[in-house]
Amino acid sequence: MTVDRPNTDRVPAVGGTRFVPAPDPVARDYILLSLRLEQHIPGIVDGYFGPAKLKAKVDMEQLRPPARLRDDAIALRERLPAEAVEPDRRAWLDAQLVALETHAAALAGESLPYLDHVVRCFAYAPPRYPDEQFEAAAARIDALLPGDGSLTDRLAAWDVRFEVPIDRLPGVVDWLVDRFRATAAVDFGLPEGEDLSVGLVTGQPWSAYNWFYGGRRSRIDINTDLPVRAANLIGLVAHEAYPGHHLEGVWKETDLVDRLGRLESSILMMNTPQCLISEGLADLGVGFASPPDRRPDLLVELYDRARLPIAADAAAARAAAELTVALATPRETLRSIGGNAAILRHADGRTHDEVLTYLLDVGRDTPEQAAKRLEFIEHPLWRTYIFVYAEGEALLRRWLEAVPEADRVATFGRLLHEQLTPADVTVPG
Repeated sequence: MTVDRPNTDRVPAVGGTRFVPAPDPVARDYILLSLRLEQHIPGIVDGYFGPAKLKAKVDMEQLRPPARLRDDAIALRERLPAEAVEPDRRAWLDAQLVALETHAAALAGESLPYLDHVVRCFAYAPPRYPDEQFEAAAARIDALLPGDGSLTDRLAAWDVRFEVPIDRLPGVVDWLVDRFRATAAVDFGLPEGEDLSVGLVTGQPWSAYNWFYGGRRSRIDINTDLPVRAANLIGLVAHEAYPGHHLEGVWKETDLVDRLGRLESSILMMNTPQCLISEGLADLGVGFASPPDRRPDLLVELYDRARLPIAADAAAARAAAELTVALATPRETLRSIGGNAAILRHADGRTHDEVLTYLLDVGRDTPEQAAKRLEFIEHPLWRTYIFVYAEGEALLRRWLEAVPEADRVATFGRLLHEQLTPADVTVPG
C-alpha cells in the first residue's frame, strides 16, 4: 500500500488497458447501455475495467436519447430469460436493469415520485424512522457522555480530542490498512497481486471514496474538509479497503469477470441495487476488521500512533477508548438520520433551511456536519444514494445474524464473491 500526498485534481481512470475477454451479448449490451447513460448522468459509472473498445465505441457514436436508452433497458430485460441462463446472474441483471431503465425514463421526462424512484433504483424500500428513535439514541449518549452544556456541544468537545492532524494521517492510514489487510487475508483470503493506494483530497461531498481500476488495483481518497477522528478512521479504512470496497472489487474481478466471464461486473454502476449490497457489506465489514470487544485496544494504539495528547496517560486513553466504543451504537443511530432528512427534502418538499435545522436539532450535528451532510443529500447524484449505507448495513446484518455465529465469516464472504441482490439477502419476517 502506498500513500500519496494531498491532491485535489485527480479523477478516476475509466477504462483499463489490461486484456479482457470479449463479453457475451448480454454483458456487451449491458455495458453499452451503462456507458451511454453515463453520457447523460456524469458519475453514474463508478468504475469501468472492461473491454476498451466498448468505451471507444460509445465515445465515438452519436449521443443516444434517453427514451431510446429506456427502451434498450426494457428490451435487454426481456432477453434475459433466454440469454442469461444462470439464475443468479439473470436475477442480478434484471434488478440492475430496472434501475437503469428508471434513470433513463427520468431523463426522458417520466419522473416518478422520489421514494418510488428510490425503490426502483435499489430494489428496496427505505423506511422513515420515527424521531423518537433518534431522541432515544441522544438520551443514551447524554447518559454516557460527561460534561455540561448541550449534547451537541459536548459531543463536539469530546470529538476534538481525537482529531488526527492531516500531516499524520498518511502514516496512521498506512498502519491500519496493513493491519486490516492481514486480518482479511486470514478471514477471506486475498487474490494474488491486489494492491491499493491512498490519497488525501478536499472539496468533495463524501468523507472517503474507493476508485476501483481493475487489475486488482484501487485508490482510496480521504476527504479532509472536516476533521478526521481516530474512531471514524477505523470504520473508514475497513469500509474502503479491507474487507470493504477494495476487497469486494478484487474478488469479484477475479471470480466473476476473469473466472466466470461475467463481463457485466466490469462496470460499477451508481444508484443501482449492487450499491445497496456494496455499501452494506463495507459498513458491516468493520466488525470483522475490528471486533467491538477488541476495539478499545486498537483505539489506544491508534491514539499513540497518531501522537494524540491523550496517549500520554495510559489510564485516560483506555477509559476514552472504552467510552468511544460504548458511544458507537447510539451515534450510528443518530447518523442514520440522513435517510429521514432526504425524505423530508425530496419527498415532503421541506426547504434547505428546514432540513438543516432538523439535522441540528434532532440529529445533534454541528453546523459544519449538518451542512456537509445536506450537501450530499442535495447533490444530483447522491440525493438517492444516501440510503445505501444505513439501510444496506441493516439489511445485511439481519441476513448475517440469521446464521450461526460460526458460519458468519463464510456467509459474509459470499458478499465478496457472488452476484447477490437485495432479494437474495432479505430475511423473511
